[in-house]
Amino acid sequence: MSKKVQTDMSPTDSAVSMKGVTKIFTQLQRDNTRKGILHNLIKPEKRTIIALDDLSFEIKKGEFVAYAGPNGAGKSTTMRLISGMLLPTEGDISVLSMSPQKQRRTIMRCMGVLFGNRTELWWDHPVIQSFEWKQVVWDIPKPLYQKNLEMVTELLDIGDLLKTFARELSLGQRMRADLAMLLLHSPELILLDEPTLGLDVMVKRQMIDFLKELNKRQGTTIVVTSHDMDDLEEMAERILLISKGRIAFDGDFTALRDKLDCVKSAIVSFEDGTRKEITYTDTNLLLKELSEVGSIVDVIFSQTSLEEGMANLYAKWRE
Repeated sequence: MSKKVQTDMSPTDSAVSMKGVTKIFTQLQRDNTRKGILHNLIKPEKRTIIALDDLSFEIKKGEFVAYAGPNGAGKSTTMRLISGMLLPTEGDISVLSMSPQKQRRTIMRCMGVLFGNRTELWWDHPVIQSFEWKQVVWDIPKPLYQKNLEMVTELLDIGDLLKTFARELSLGQRMRADLAMLLLHSPELILLDEPTLGLDVMVKRQMIDFLKELNKRQGTTIVVTSHDMDDLEEMAERILLISKGRIAFDGDFTALRDKLDCVKSAIVSFEDGTRKEITYTDTNLLLKELSEVGSIVDVIFSQTSLEEGMANLYAKWRE
């Protein structure tokens, strides 16, 4: 396993810092038989779950980071700790140089959070009323609110949705409206948990393009989780892989592909009708070698998909 923790930054450069964070949950075990119910009353049986185990990583301001791992690895727990929804059992967490435990209200004014299966839109009201409610309750200055409303309306193409009741929106429309709402206060950091879940190809592309533009144009720090590795590779520059509550990989997607041993191959067709499959690691070296070979009529390149490589890696982690 590879582990890389960034330490060469000052506190003011750090968007998220987790140092030695452990989160333990205790679950009551239930037995609905008569004997089990009596036993539970006298001596409740408990199960301890270590969701995060001495987890450490740093995310710089302005980074676009993917956070991935198999189900139950600790992704959602991490997101909830960063946003102050949960408290760590051990360890230190800093978000924008503040403590989520002690300064949650202040942090939330600088942060936006979007979970794919939840909405903050008023179900029985037009979308614009939810936006206006946030402007008043969050005390967003009107010039800033208007500026951001115009930006998200244009870039997320929600002009036709503003007067539509939230309950009448499709999943893709609701996700765009939710994303627009969380950006109205100009958050420095946004956490996205499965933002492309269930979206069709066109809406997903629109969502990804918007997030990339937001990160590039405004320098917004973005941390995103997803099971779709292609989406993550398209969006993020860096990926953190978590396994059994610990960081198992920290790097870019090129390094990840190397770790996964994603096989590159080329099927070369010759004038005489024969074909030859070649596996390779260096594309430039392969092209140089092929340029010195005559009678080639076609070359088809292929590579083990990132999804397949990750599936194989997750299978190894379960062993």
